[in-house]
Amino acid sequence: MTDFTVGDDHFRLDGKPVRLLSGALHYFRVHEEQWEHRLAMLAAMGLNCVETYVPWNLHEEREGVYRDVGALGRFLDAVERAGLWAVVRPGPYICAEWENGGLPVWVTGRFGRRVRTRDAGYRAVVERWFRELLPQVVRRQVDRGGPVILVQAENEYGSYGSDAVYLEWLAGLLRRCGVSVPLFTSDGPEDHMLTGGSVPGLLATANFGSGAREGFEVLRRHQPKGPLMCMEFWCGWFDHWGAEPVVRDAVQAAEALREVLECGASVNIYMAHGGTNFAGWAGANRGGPVQDGEFQPTVTSYDYDAPVDEYGRATEKFHLFRKVLQEYAQGPLPALPPEPAGLAVPVRVELDGWAGLDGVLEALGDPEGPESGVAPTFEELGVGRGLVRYRVAVPGPRIPYPLTAAGLRDRAVVYVDGVRAGVLTEESVTLPEPVAGGAVVELWVESLGRVNYGPRLGEPKGITGGVLHERQYLHGVRARGLRLDAFEEAGAVAGVPFGPVPVASGERGLFRGTFTGAGTVGVGHAGLRLPGWTRGFVWVNGFCLGRYWSAGPQETLYVPGPVLREGVNEVWVLELEGAGGPSVELGPGVPVRSGTPGVVQP
Repeated sequence: MTDFTVGDDHFRLDGKPVRLLSGALHYFRVHEEQWEHRLAMLAAMGLNCVETYVPWNLHEEREGVYRDVGALGRFLDAVERAGLWAVVRPGPYICAEWENGGLPVWVTGRFGRRVRTRDAGYRAVVERWFRELLPQVVRRQVDRGGPVILVQAENEYGSYGSDAVYLEWLAGLLRRCGVSVPLFTSDGPEDHMLTGGSVPGLLATANFGSGAREGFEVLRRHQPKGPLMCMEFWCGWFDHWGAEPVVRDAVQAAEALREVLECGASVNIYMAHGGTNFAGWAGANRGGPVQDGEFQPTVTSYDYDAPVDEYGRATEKFHLFRKVLQEYAQGPLPALPPEPAGLAVPVRVELDGWAGLDGVLEALGDPEGPESGVAPTFEELGVGRGLVRYRVAVPGPRIPYPLTAAGLRDRAVVYVDGVRAGVLTEESVTLPEPVAGGAVVELWVESLGRVNYGPRLGEPKGITGGVLHERQYLHGVRARGLRLDAFEEAGAVAGVPFGPVPVASGERGLFRGTFTGAGTVGVGHAGLRLPGWTRGFVWVNGFCLGRYWSAGPQETLYVPGPVLREGVNEVWVLELEGAGGPSVELGPGVPVRSGTPGVVQP
């Protein structure tokens, strides 16, 4: 039986000192058929370990309905076959630039600000989830012959709260569920974060992208003994819609990694390979010094400017990191696996079927709820990823007044008596033209991703404050949700009433087209572009690639090679604001940062 322990100065494997050279790779951001290639890339870079989060909301989007919880176990088996150890970070909160920080909407909608606290109701649903999830981790621990060597309790809790009762309860729950390997916490290297996030008896680790000596000095004030570890060495960063891409100089990042290792510390490179926020699972942030300001939705690509890019290719950063890590290896590093090939011949996919958004809502939407006094939130409607149509009448007779969607989150396309009247956002919630009495108003509101970090975690989506005409609230609202997961149900789209594509561009709705995949099967990837389109989602053979948006900086959606077929392939495009020409383009694809100078991440 293998014994992995936390010593006074090092991790120890069967009593011998060992340094963890880990890299983050999230199983849920990589197509399962590509796991082995990406893990081989990590090993070739010089890593001996891989770290992954577990997103609760992916596996239990609706209460009590579990979906592919066993994916984590299959990934850990792939890790073992690759000859690597594994660090598992099950949350229940994970941040990770993931929708709602990994917490299901039904949890934050029910418990609100009581999440991530000692609240008995919240603790009860966490325990039920952990007892469903953790058996597959427990039986794959290193002391049972598996690859799992460390498990995290919560995540960066000191950036959020100071409920020591909750943290100690959570650590105890992990033990009661059978976790026997060492537990740890991770926080920023600041006194208040380490004070709020540490648990007596658990290894504390620090997260930073530079300044290792200073960071570890702060960590040592809180934990005088134990292995030093940077649990998140930020080698790049993520991007927001409408902002410049964020890059990090490869040479500077390699020198910062070297500094971590020169301190005698272990490291987890975040991200070693970022992957993709498929199916609308990207989260969002709030700007400002305490993350309580401007709404900033995260793009679909999670390339992260990582050493292994979104398409599985080695970057300059990869080779520089490999050179640094080679100095700490026990022998020669494995050779790189073959580089994935892109689609050799570009394909133009003509979209020849179309259904308006109202028809899509009739076919795939939730039943319309009863008329209510106020506009219900997404959480009250049980809508996570997707959009809601709100419909309300403006009583008449009355003169025209401004119409406002108070507390709007996040974006609404507004129609007055069937005519488009404008697009509202959180920064601009009042229509530019006044609305007269006797009108019927529709507001199609989309969630652009829930906040995953900071005090606004778990904030509700939709019209959270009400619809006002002048200063008067409009009551008698009807709401109907269109959830993205409705498209995931087998055969669901077959019920959509497709007809010819409108001659004029600028329509909303679901577009459909096909192309022949001869010669595409087995390619490592393709990239899909939608020039002239505005905002929406794309599926290839029923697999949701994620959100596209003309706001940029991302222009190409990553298409995993295993999604493509030898014969007929089908593409669906759900356009929510205004379509371009009725076609999309498939080609080799490039990451969002390719050739793009951006904001430099220190």
